[in-house]
Amino acid sequence: MFGPKPKGFWGGVRAPNAGSDHDSLRAGRKYRVIREFRDYDHQLHPVGETWEFCGFNFVPYDDGMSFFVSPDGKQEWHLRLQWRPEGQGAVLDNLAEYISPDEA
Repeated sequence: MFGPKPKGFWGGVRAPNAGSDHDSLRAGRKYRVIREFRDYDHQLHPVGETWEFCGFNFVPYDDGMSFFVSPDGKQEWHLRLQWRPEGQGAVLDNLAEYISPDEA
């Protein structure tokens, strides 16, 4: 993950391949990791990690999916994933098995 930056730094950008909602993730809502995974940068996201989803960006030429998240509501982080079998394809194809709405 890259950051932190002020909230809105990445998530506030709207491009044709970006948005506020992706799959079951909705901008402004909090989520919890329910099955650990490693992102493109090999950083572990353990069970129990929580953050607010701020938006996403997809880069088709490299199958790059970026999630913009805020663990504290003030700062934003760039979480990079790659939508390929050898990357984080299994996570992105089965997002609800890895990330769930935080009911706390």
